[in-house]
Amino acid sequence: MTDEWQSGRAEPLAVGPPRQRMTRRERARAERQRRRRRAGLVITLSMLVVVVVVAVFLGSKMWHSLFGGTTGDYAGDGVNDVVIQVHDGDSTTAIGQTLQDNNVVANVKTFVDAADGNSAISAIQPGFYKVRTEIPASSAVQRLADPANRVGKLTIPEGRQLDDVRDVKTNAVTAGILTLIANASCVDLDGDRRCVSADDLKQIAGAAAPADLGVPQWATDAVDRMGADHRRLEGLIAPGTWNIDPSAQPQDILFTLISTSASQYEQSGLLTAAESVDLSPYEILTVASLVQREATPEDFSKVARVIYNRLDERRTLEFDSTVNYPLDRVEVATTDADRGQATPWNTYVRPGLPATPICSPGNPALVAAENPEPGDWLYFVTIDLQGTTLFTREYEQHLANIQLALRNGVLDSGR
Repeated sequence: MTDEWQSGRAEPLAVGPPRQRMTRRERARAERQRRRRRAGLVITLSMLVVVVVVAVFLGSKMWHSLFGGTTGDYAGDGVNDVVIQVHDGDSTTAIGQTLQDNNVVANVKTFVDAADGNSAISAIQPGFYKVRTEIPASSAVQRLADPANRVGKLTIPEGRQLDDVRDVKTNAVTAGILTLIANASCVDLDGDRRCVSADDLKQIAGAAAPADLGVPQWATDAVDRMGADHRRLEGLIAPGTWNIDPSAQPQDILFTLISTSASQYEQSGLLTAAESVDLSPYEILTVASLVQREATPEDFSKVARVIYNRLDERRTLEFDSTVNYPLDRVEVATTDADRGQATPWNTYVRPGLPATPICSPGNPALVAAENPEPGDWLYFVTIDLQGTTLFTREYEQHLANIQLALRNGVLDSGR
């Protein structure tokens, strides 16, 4: 009975399609696909890890740069001399960032902490400073606070001309603007003294295109007319205190000085004043240079009026300063031979204004040229060693005033 029951039991039915046996080629293909999937997953995970590491690194650098998150500091006397620039308005943090960028200090925070309470740093002047790479923050503070480490400071007195001039009486030589620039450019870096030479500056002044030297548009034609004479740039560098980069090329130094000077001149009202007196801005600058050389400040505006009056009446100016200018000398009593030389500047033989300014006028002289004092004077002469100057329209009175100057020893009777 048992056998009958088992023989009557139904067999289970298979579910789904029947299994197919894979060929060897198909199994190999499937294995290759599995390996490619695993390799792709590994590459994806590796790239993700790299992205995370880079993000963490950059974020850390930015955090330390902005907030000084590290307290590390260099030790020792440093590695190399380097010149850094402090810009106008730089905060202590900004200076620290400049130092860090130039590998002077390890990070901004250590410098800010070291400079805290240091009055010399809080009052530091814009300019260029020589420091050393990889020095302690405290050493960086000491170096920046020491005036001896300031480099590239240029001071141009009012009335200087481009070239050196010699006093005929004393033989003393007064450094010209080109020499002053050359001296200011000198810096000792790791025992090597580097300077821009006055000769290189002179060569560039005569050879470079006016636009490449920063010459303003209102002076370009006059500069072009002087050809390759370096004195074509006379008067275009304003007197005052400047900061020049000791590492800059001669042309770049001249460009910075001339372009910035042009902006200063324009801000002083040069363009407007030129319209009011019916002269070009360049001619106003030339008048100011004559005023600077011919008068003392209390007489600037009167001398400016004499110049304009003589120009209006088409008289030659006859200024000894214009005779001396191309001779690179200072001499009150010029000779007949001197005054007879035909140069682009000699106003005894040249009608109108000299070809260029004859020096760099200061702001008071420029203001006088822009706003001359009312008057009808045509002549003036200094009559004593105290600088007393007499003005007149009448030639006979002028001759009498000259006699006073001769008696007081201001003029030489052999003139």
